[in-house]
Amino acid sequence: MLKIRTVCGNGIGSSLMAANHVKNICAALNIKADVASIDFANAEGEKADLYVTIKDLAKQFTDQSKVAVIRSYVNKKQIEEDISEKLQQLAGV
Repeated sequence: MLKIRTVCGNGIGSSLMAANHVKNICAALNIKADVASIDFANAEGEKADLYVTIKDLAKQFTDQSKVAVIRSYVNKKQIEEDISEKLQQLAGV
């Protein structure tokens, strides 16, 4: 099971909406994942397989291989386009 964290500044607004979309995308791809939202300050301490966030926050992560950059927190189609390939790689699908 993949551990995925969606990240925004406070971890309660934008990233919560993105987390719901990521859960649905994972389900559609038959990828088992523990998906939750988190604030940026605590994100890297959470030790996830993948962090999903916008470009401005993504460049602040130390391990870029674990980051998927999304264009929008709310547009499911764009999120799916942005993360599907990385999800499948991580899941070995």
